[in-house]
Amino acid sequence: MIGEIDLFGVYLPPLLVWALIAQALGIGVRRLMAAAGLYRYVWHRPLFDFSVLIILTGLVSLAMNRLF
Repeated sequence: MIGEIDLFGVYLPPLLVWALIAQALGIGVRRLMAAAGLYRYVWHRPLFDFSVLIILTGLVSLAMNRLF
């Protein structure tokens, strides 16, 4: 695991960068789910979106730790 990520002289914790990547992926997932009409089966949409973000952050973290 890397210690921190240097972004133009600003050191960022890896989890923050991974969460931003997961947020970008989450936007795509939300658009696909809305287009497919899957949100009508979800009871609490904001809670569901948050849990998808947490799952995507874990997957991105796992992928980055295996790559680096």
